Amino acid sequence: MAASSNIASKAPALVITRVFDAPRSLVYKAWTQPEHMMRWWGPRGYSTPSCEMDVRPGGALLLCMRSSEGSDTWVRGVFREVVEPERLVFTAIDNANPSSESVITVTLEDQNGKTRLTMHQAFAQAEASRGASGGWNSGFDRLEEYLATMA
Repeated sequence: MAASSNIASKAPALVITRVFDAPRSLVYKAWTQPEHMMRWWGPRGYSTPSCEMDVRPGGALLLCMRSSEGSDTWVRGVFREVVEPERLVFTAIDNANPSSESVITVTLEDQNGKTRLTMHQAFAQAEASRGASGGWNSGFDRLEEYLATMA
């Protein structure tokens, strides 16, 4: 795990900002409760049949994304920072590619009852960032749709 704290500031990074028509507390809940995360996490065409979260600094994250073809991708990580309902920082590692470690920072800002989400993902290796933008944007589309059912 020591490698996660050594991700250089010049490492490849992805930043996505979206505004969701939902209160910040609801968006935070969708990110921090497994029963909600399982409903939207991952790009369209994927499901999340398993999600375990211990949302506290030092707590673990373990989830499985399943493609429509049935192949599983396990992602594990550790929460580094948890500031309810404003900020989450956690690591993410694809178990099939241990060098794929990244650090994800999610910031939630209240905007008159809506939520501005900024997601920053710093990658240890440039090749790990391939496809990340499309995957996250597809997942955020799913999050938007799911939030509408939570309200």
